[in-house]
Amino acid sequence: MDPSQLAEYSLYENPLWKWAVAIGIAVAAYFLLVLVRLVVVRRLVKLAAHTENKIDDFVTDLLRRQTKTAFLLLFSLLIGAQFLELSETVDHVLSKIILIVVILQGAMWTIGVISFWITSTLERKKNEGDASGVAAFTALRVVAKIIVWVGVVLVVLDNLGINVTTFVAGLGIGGIAVALALQNVLGDLFASISIALDKPFVVGDYVVVGEVNGNVEHIGLKTTRIRSLSGEQIVVSNNDLLNSRIRNFKRMEKRRVNFRIGVIYQTPHEKLVVIPTIVEEVFIAIENADLDRVHFASFGDFALHYEIVYFVAVPDYRTYMDIQQQVNLELYRRFAEAGIEFAYPTQTLYIEKTAGTPAS
Repeated sequence: MDPSQLAEYSLYENPLWKWAVAIGIAVAAYFLLVLVRLVVVRRLVKLAAHTENKIDDFVTDLLRRQTKTAFLLLFSLLIGAQFLELSETVDHVLSKIILIVVILQGAMWTIGVISFWITSTLERKKNEGDASGVAAFTALRVVAKIIVWVGVVLVVLDNLGINVTTFVAGLGIGGIAVALALQNVLGDLFASISIALDKPFVVGDYVVVGEVNGNVEHIGLKTTRIRSLSGEQIVVSNNDLLNSRIRNFKRMEKRRVNFRIGVIYQTPHEKLVVIPTIVEEVFIAIENADLDRVHFASFGDFALHYEIVYFVAVPDYRTYMDIQQQVNLELYRRFAEAGIEFAYPTQTLYIEKTAGTPAS
């Protein structure tokens, strides 16, 4: 065939020279994109070596690992195809292919962003010793990837002309069945994520949940383990924990203490009056204890009751017990010096003697 005829030979309504130009432009565009990516990655690597933040490391990883070569290749082919006169069918198919590749690449970038955020959070949780956060965010990463890929599949199917509504309806029916079968497991899983995000308690906190009380030892994806004061380990599902009222004593800012003392009824009035002053003097000398009030509160069965209210400035239980012990010892000593007796259960029996009838 004559070279001039070969140049005018058409393939899919485009002469060979147009195909040569389109292929050349596509190849040039591909190498240019690869070169740009390489240059940008190298500069970001040098920049990352002199900075402490992880944003540049993330962008480097996004360009190097998450930007796929197939995406650059198909994008280059799309650029080259602009110089060809393609039929409507071929152009439609090519557009669909390019769109699907762009969607997949967008999914890769989205997963990269999610993974970077979760990885950074996991590193912080590990440094803080937050085991519950590590477990929950690991589960959150899996859930996020599943959601992204499900969304990608639905969008791709929709662009391929498949009735997504019917497909989603079918998935919905199947999803309801699966959700009912895994209701407890999924409830505990999402409860674990909620615990990690909301932090009603962390490992090491002393909590009271209904009849369960103790120190939190481990927060997993399904259960939380609590070590009770008597020594046994109590395993509670995360969903049950969040559905209960949780009292977290570790987060107590200060402890309010209310207790009573009783003195005998035979105590003179002048000594009853001086008891509040004695109590105030006792608390002045005790560190981390702030007296709120002391009152002659009530008449008991066998004692005159004084109510004492004070605050411990630190939440630690041992500190509270040390202070209470010091208060008790000082009150015992000061009352003994003042001649004031503490009351204890007593019973007084009164016998009335009547005169006998005189003999006749």
